[in-house]
Amino acid sequence: MEDDVPQVQRQTPPPPIIPATTPPLITPPPPPRPPRKGSGWMKVAVVLGILLLLSVLSNLGHLVHSVTVKATAGRQARAHLEEVTYENNHSKNKIALLDIAGIITSEAWDRSGSSLVDLVSDQLRRAGEDDSVKAVILRVDSPGGEVLASDEIYRAITDFQKDYKKPAVASMGGLAASGGYYVSAPCQWIVANELTITGSIGVIMHSYNYRGLLNKVGVRPEVFKSGKFKDMLSGEKNEDEILPEEKQMVQALIDETFERFKKVVAEGRKRANEQNGGEGRKLADDWGDYADGRVLSGRQAYELGFVDELGNFDTAVERAKDLAKISNANLVQYERPFDLGNLFRLFGETDSRAVTKGARAERDLPVRRFQCRAFFSLPVFFAITRVSSFRLSGWRAFQR
Repeated sequence: MEDDVPQVQRQTPPPPIIPATTPPLITPPPPPRPPRKGSGWMKVAVVLGILLLLSVLSNLGHLVHSVTVKATAGRQARAHLEEVTYENNHSKNKIALLDIAGIITSEAWDRSGSSLVDLVSDQLRRAGEDDSVKAVILRVDSPGGEVLASDEIYRAITDFQKDYKKPAVASMGGLAASGGYYVSAPCQWIVANELTITGSIGVIMHSYNYRGLLNKVGVRPEVFKSGKFKDMLSGEKNEDEILPEEKQMVQALIDETFERFKKVVAEGRKRANEQNGGEGRKLADDWGDYADGRVLSGRQAYELGFVDELGNFDTAVERAKDLAKISNANLVQYERPFDLGNLFRLFGETDSRAVTKGARAERDLPVRRFQCRAFFSLPVFFAITRVSSFRLSGWRAFQR
């Protein structure tokens, strides 16, 4: 009867009850903001305000510059120089430091109209009028520059020593070649480092003839001139159109400038030797043989008598004190202060200045007649390592 007994079936336990997770709440995006009323007008107002500010600055520039020009009878007034102490040695005596660096040019450095020639002349005048300044040191690091600019600095240094009876010492840096030596020649004493590059006494003029290129592209110039030499050495001319007289005249200009250079060197070194009582170096008898454009090291220049002493800037300072017969001195420099008028001139210029620029631009519109350029320049090797080219404006000779 066992079959009639009901069997107890095993029941599996029910699965655990997992509470349902709360669904994430999704925040609806905020409603778009309505556009601000008048925002477009605000932008327009800001733009108009900026334009108004620029207009005010421009007008101030016109006013400041025109007043200055009128006060100086058409020439920009020279800025006041501030004295800055370079080295304070607690002395009542001073030695003024003047820097002649880079290209020597009479071109204006900025819109104020001042140039390196103006700055050096003003500094020499300031040093001469100050009784506490006993000597001047010219720190020269230049490949040269314009013939006229170099000659004006040369004359300013010569007149300074003559009028104020104060010595000028040239301290040559890494490079004081050609025009750089030209401005050093009138100094009573010249100090150079053994590795200074100097010399390069000579003149070169070169031109580019591009008539062959014009012929290839089918361009034929039409020239109307008042005289046969008005387009002298023009790059547009065929080789057979260049007159022999043109080359002779250009060579005569080169020779004349070269003779002036040699005269400056000879007179400057002779005068320095006389002032120093024969203590400095005297030019060698054959120094002219080395005035053929070659560059010289500081030691070579010393042996030939182009410089008086080998040393550095400290050597020049000690020599300046010795020539001025003082035992100690403060080293000072003269700098132009910040001029707010120069800032204004960045935004405006006078009508006269604009007319001048317009006339200059009109003059430069035709192809330049003179493509030849005269230089007192370094050789090409040194020109690569130093800035030794400067654009000529018109017929201008350059010293380097």
